[in-house]
Amino acid sequence: MWLRSLLSNNADFEFSSVEVNNKRVGVLIIYSATNQPVMFEKVDYIRVGSYTKKLNEYPEIQAKLWDKLRNSKFEERSAKIDLSLSEALSLLDYNVYFDNADIPLPQDAKSIAHYLLEEDVLRKQDNGLYTITNLGAILFAKNLSAFSKLSRKAIRIVQYSDNSRLNMLKEDIVEKGYVVGFEGLMKYVEALIPASEVIISAKREKKSAYPMLAIREAVANALIHQDFAITGTGPVVEIFENRIEITNPGLPLVDIKRIIDNPPKSRNEKLAALMRRLGMCEELGTGWDKITITCEIHCLPAPKIDLYSDSTKVSLFSEKAFSNISPEDKMWACYLHACIKHVQGEYLTNSSLRKRFGLKDSSSGSISRLIKDAVQLGLVKPLEPDTAPRYMKYLPAWA
Repeated sequence: MWLRSLLSNNADFEFSSVEVNNKRVGVLIIYSATNQPVMFEKVDYIRVGSYTKKLNEYPEIQAKLWDKLRNSKFEERSAKIDLSLSEALSLLDYNVYFDNADIPLPQDAKSIAHYLLEEDVLRKQDNGLYTITNLGAILFAKNLSAFSKLSRKAIRIVQYSDNSRLNMLKEDIVEKGYVVGFEGLMKYVEALIPASEVIISAKREKKSAYPMLAIREAVANALIHQDFAITGTGPVVEIFENRIEITNPGLPLVDIKRIIDNPPKSRNEKLAALMRRLGMCEELGTGWDKITITCEIHCLPAPKIDLYSDSTKVSLFSEKAFSNISPEDKMWACYLHACIKHVQGEYLTNSSLRKRFGLKDSSSGSISRLIKDAVQLGLVKPLEPDTAPRYMKYLPAWA
């Protein structure tokens, strides 16, 4: 723990043991750095000859090292090497790939390997053996624990009895690769969240406390956009009585105030592209549009994004009376509503915002005050300031 606390978050090492001449030998396995040099007490070092020197004292070596690190991508690195083809295929649930890609399953191992090699799930080595890449393991592993460096990236689901973390009811870890285990994960989460039965057109239907489309998009975003360079942690889905929190390692690559309209940007491009082609997500940047719109359709509080030093948390809330929503959350809902209207070629109005919160015409005064406060905070702006208040339309402040 002393060593771990003084090293940077991208320091990845583990202890193992092996029998040599009937004696147990301890081995410290240190993996190569990712994204940036490993630092000790916030200082990075380099070995020069037989001496350990500060990296910044050798600018030429520093430039070469940074160039190599920038060009090294998580998906392309090796998860397991020196495998026979049968060993490699035994670790992957490749059937899911062919099912989701709508490709007939080949009848022999070499034909299966052809597709997996094309997708960079497998890589053939010079010695005739095979490597499973991080991309292949994280998406198609039958069990992520078979890949020591990726085992902590398994999705963890936790359910609590109330709105605090004091009493845990259930905890489960989805050990399968993300594509292999995604549908099962969604069904498990749906079974845990509160639901009620309602009568619609004489039929009894189940009504969930949260729109599953919003949960699906939020979880997919967390998996795709996580920072794999941050070790020792992975995506977590926490289910409370009044909310769901989805946390992933890493910070967004876009300003969260422009998350609705900005072009898509992913730090894991190959992973995002393959998941899109397999129907797990969209690479069009519409994930947050869907999350926001589905919450609006169900008159739920706006989805919330919280940023921490090395992680991002998205919260989805169950139904709450307008009077019980905090002023801060009302402002955020107003701003997101303006953004959604703008990308749809429309405008925020008193009427549209009332509808978004599920309020009657009698609440127009409360909504007017909310819009006025949003204008003063610089979140939205009037389309034509001189228009009569009754016909006023609003845009996001950046539009």
